Amino acid sequence: MSDRETTLLAGRVKRIEQILGRELSPPQAQPHASWTEGERAYLRETAEELFWNDLEWEKLTGEERMDEAFLTELAFPGFLAFVRGLLLTETMPDSTAPPRPRPEVVDDILRFLAEKVVAFEEHAACLDGAECEHKEAELVMTDRLVDLVLYLKHGLEREDVSRVEAARTPEPS
Repeated sequence: MSDRETTLLAGRVKRIEQILGRELSPPQAQPHASWTEGERAYLRETAEELFWNDLEWEKLTGEERMDEAFLTELAFPGFLAFVRGLLLTETMPDSTAPPRPRPEVVDDILRFLAEKVVAFEEHAACLDGAECEHKEAELVMTDRLVDLVLYLKHGLEREDVSRVEAARTPEPS
């Protein structure tokens, strides 16, 4: 991961902390859980496939666009559900398996998203026409996904997310 990706992620966390007035505490992996690099890579690759599939579907259909704004939460349902599953800390009482949160994989996913934001920023400037519009949409939605995954990773309550979102949206003039 380059300095730009690291700075992007650190800046987002710092902005959220400033808005909320407290430090965010990331979830901890369970000490007894030992994941092989193969398992971790598989989960990371699965997340990447979900991302690309959801992004391509949105590009083909444009279903989740309202008044020039993208509804990223609706455009990436599989991806976001997968992230939630990686952070699951409770299971149903009748479950035969205990929860096995994998926040380290979510960190991998955040690095992937940050890399895509940087790449989309670099490529968006050199295109024109319809291709430029698609790249801009990819950038906007991926940039938004970084925030959504950070909210999930840090277990922000609905009220906290609302405060961060209100600070994110500029006031109408």
